[in-house]
Amino acid sequence: MPQSHNPEIIAFIDVLADTGSHYRMDEMEALYAEDLGFLVLTPQGEIARFSKSEMMAEFRSRRDAGEAPLSTEKRILHIEEQGDEATAILFRRMSQNADPALYELRLRRMNGKWLVAGETVLPWPDLANAKGFLPPRKVAQV
Repeated sequence: MPQSHNPEIIAFIDVLADTGSHYRMDEMEALYAEDLGFLVLTPQGEIARFSKSEMMAEFRSRRDAGEAPLSTEKRILHIEEQGDEATAILFRRMSQNADPALYELRLRRMNGKWLVAGETVLPWPDLANAKGFLPPRKVAQV
């Protein structure tokens, strides 16, 4: 990760991954904005949207069931910061038994601290076979 990125954001992402992965719910609640929109691409190709309370309920349920902590494996790919808002793109894997994912974290600084205002989770692409989102250019024949 280039040093040019805000170290506060990098530290926040580290705390976020560790806190959520270990189901520390009180700490986790404080890291997310109340109007959180948590978006997940489903296997049917649709977007499922979860509120903060729904997402927290899932993590709480896993904790209460005695599930092992999740992996904190992540790689920050990109951060863009604009005033009190930032977007971070991450590679993230919660477990060796789960697919890796591409995470987009939409961050908002409120009262001097960063919070997650939105999160989008998409399957990690098969980079060896990725063709790009635009078709190749066709060179005009002369």
